[in-house]
Amino acid sequence: MNASIQLVVFTLDSQRFALPLSAVERAIRIIEIVPLPKAPDIVIGVINLHGQIIPVVNIRKRFNLSEKEVNLNDHIVISHSKKRLLGILVDNVAGVLEFPEHKIITADKIISGIEYVEGVVKLEDGIILIHDIDKFLSLEEEKTLNDAMNKK
Repeated sequence: MNASIQLVVFTLDSQRFALPLSAVERAIRIIEIVPLPKAPDIVIGVINLHGQIIPVVNIRKRFNLSEKEVNLNDHIVISHSKKRLLGILVDNVAGVLEFPEHKIITADKIISGIEYVEGVVKLEDGIILIHDIDKFLSLEEEKTLNDAMNKK
């Protein structure tokens, strides 16, 4: 039996990205994001989701994509790393797609030392970059975020 992996696919501009479904709690429409003083640059603020305070990151900065204003059509993908819940600001959530594991090219086969990316799926009309949410924040960013969250 061939193993498969389910991915939550989302877009930033015209580029597709994904997280393993196992790392995603849910996707929500944009809600108020409150700035968090002294947070790392990648953290744009926090949201209050059913009484739980969750930091929200802007992955556009990670991948050197152009900044854009947050609009009412944007979404936040609520994901969980080993350390915390984290919201990821995205343009759109395309849905959940399933791929055979042998179709996923691991990051180390593309270029060694690539950060934040777990692998790539090739499609007829492009590629999907699969994020590694556990490596998304550096140790320094994680510490700075912890400090900022504890002062809130």
